[in-house]
Amino acid sequence: MTTALITHDAFDGHVTPDGMPERVARLEAVRAALEDLDLLRVEAPLATDDDVTTLHTEGHVARIRASVPQSGFAALDSETFLAPGSEEAAFRAVGGALKAVDMVMAKEVKNAFVAARPPGHHAEQATPMGFCIFGNVALAARHAMDAHGLDRVAVVDFDVHHGNGTQALLWDEPRALVVTSHQMPLWPGTGYPDERGPHDTIVNVPLAPGTDGGAMRAAYTQQVFPRLRAFRPELILISAGFDAHAADPLAQLRWVEGDFAWVTRELCALAAELCDSRVVSCLEGGYDLDALGASARAHVLELMEAP
Repeated sequence: MTTALITHDAFDGHVTPDGMPERVARLEAVRAALEDLDLLRVEAPLATDDDVTTLHTEGHVARIRASVPQSGFAALDSETFLAPGSEEAAFRAVGGALKAVDMVMAKEVKNAFVAARPPGHHAEQATPMGFCIFGNVALAARHAMDAHGLDRVAVVDFDVHHGNGTQALLWDEPRALVVTSHQMPLWPGTGYPDERGPHDTIVNVPLAPGTDGGAMRAAYTQQVFPRLRAFRPELILISAGFDAHAADPLAQLRWVEGDFAWVTRELCALAAELCDSRVVSCLEGGYDLDALGASARAHVLELMEAP
């Protein structure tokens, strides 16, 4: 089976003001880096309001729809903006994640990478933040449970910023294990090890500024992989942020492309061992365009080579 690349031109309609790190050029860099790869290319469908309100409030969805401007930009906070094309992009970002789950569960593909914007792991139940509108990966996890009857779904988030939204959306969900590595201290200021959730299904792995790939690999080997093996997920979802790269302007971790390849390879090996190789990955951060493209390519090449 092949690897699916799920994306859509509508993501380019989510335009942000000049100078914003989360911008159209990010997805252009990812697409260019993957252009020559033998992937099954699939258009991300639109999610419905019902899809989104499995975890977000109806008021949140209504606020997003009502805030979309006819022209220019609408600021939801100091760094999260809407443009005229943002509504479609946000709903297709969710729809792409759900479509990826459906394709992997139906064995139509081996695994999938969703190249979408806006990203999602900071969006909370009724609060957009950190460039994020809806919790794409958290919604995909909930969809896997509700639509496919899974009892154990794992989310692994290696974005440099803590996925506070994913953690909050799945905090009370005993069927979801949420594992995040992230720089600390760093915005948004959450993600301490004692944030474990009522079912002990939240695992935070803070990394000090300057952490390189060797220290990251040790942390994953000692803290992340044993928890995944103990949980025995039926599906692994990845929040694939590439802003832990040494070249990224928003943080101070020191990973390189080979480190993203390594963590992807190890997660795919675990998926082969635990859950019939089921892996869905969704793009989150990454703001140096060259590093983003090279890291996303390294990530997807490992998905393609996965057992």
